[in-house]
Amino acid sequence: VVTLIILCFAEVGSRFDATGGPYLYAREAFGSVVGFEVGWLQWLTRIMAFAANSNLLVEYLSLFWPGAVSEPWRSLIITVVTVALTAINIVGVRNATVFGNFFTIGKLIPLILFAVVGLFFINSGNYSFVARPGYAAFSSSVLLLIYAFTGFEMAVIPSGEVQNPQRNIPIALLTAIGVVASIYILVQFVSIGTLPGLATSTKPLADASRNFMGAAGAFVISVGAIISIVGNLNITILAGSRLPYAMAERNQLPRFLASTHKSFHTPHFAILISAAVMLALSISGTFIYALTISAIARLLTYAATCAALPKFRLTAGAPSAKFKAPAGILVSIASLILAAWLLSNSALKEARDAGIAAALGLLIYFAYYLSLRRKQLS
Repeated sequence: VVTLIILCFAEVGSRFDATGGPYLYAREAFGSVVGFEVGWLQWLTRIMAFAANSNLLVEYLSLFWPGAVSEPWRSLIITVVTVALTAINIVGVRNATVFGNFFTIGKLIPLILFAVVGLFFINSGNYSFVARPGYAAFSSSVLLLIYAFTGFEMAVIPSGEVQNPQRNIPIALLTAIGVVASIYILVQFVSIGTLPGLATSTKPLADASRNFMGAAGAFVISVGAIISIVGNLNITILAGSRLPYAMAERNQLPRFLASTHKSFHTPHFAILISAAVMLALSISGTFIYALTISAIARLLTYAATCAALPKFRLTAGAPSAKFKAPAGILVSIASLILAAWLLSNSALKEARDAGIAAALGLLIYFAYYLSLRRKQLS
């Protein structure tokens, strides 16, 4: 599913060198209303992903300090991490990127160690399932699993700050899906083979590594998980803040969100407002709820980019593509069908709340549009 979607992103992304990602693609393909809604949903995706991972971070910290999951320490930890990452992103995109690269390396080493060592402790009996999951349970699980393979769109959002994005973005996307899929398959294979109670574990990698590497192994994997989560939070602030910035640049949100810091040249107001909302939802939310809302919003924005592929191909004068997906229109149609199937398996509560959030975005769009019209008429 994700590979098909990434092929659409690779082609559509190769047509642009400006900041915005799916928001920009939808706006150019379908107009300002659809573009705004996609941008709004992208921002919601980033916010809810940040909330989900902030809560997961506290869960892993509780392995070293059980009090981390209790108030007021939980809220204090989330606040300190959010403020620190916000400061890093305001100081400059280069600092945020270097920080992200450091954390990427730091998280890969424990994952590789887990996968390689764990292969020698596989219990083949763990792969025997007593009962197959029902269709509804399977479909709901796939919706959540999609989250693990998402985030690639964050690479295309700050394209205006990347060298030669029309060439480099498709290469990065296609390389990333191959590497990530390989690592996930291996990690999942080892997790199932070494942890009988995998389905009920809240910290599966740490629990599995404790089974075959003891307390020291659980410590190493937990540190790796914490590094991974902090790195993800950092990139989420980086990409998420560029959405209101890009929308304000195109006069769809108040212009002050497009202003940049005099010294650091970063969109400091967009960063601060995004981080403040992320912090509020992180403290008030739970991991699974935030994860599900993020997955629903992501799929909606992915669908817009997939639909944009045939629109650009069939529109005279559309920006030229530096990369063409093989059987691109068929890939686009298949992606849209699969996205619709996944969305149909959303729980009623999460689907309702995501719908309310989407409607709120439209309300903001038309309210701001009418305020601009009144200013022009006066």
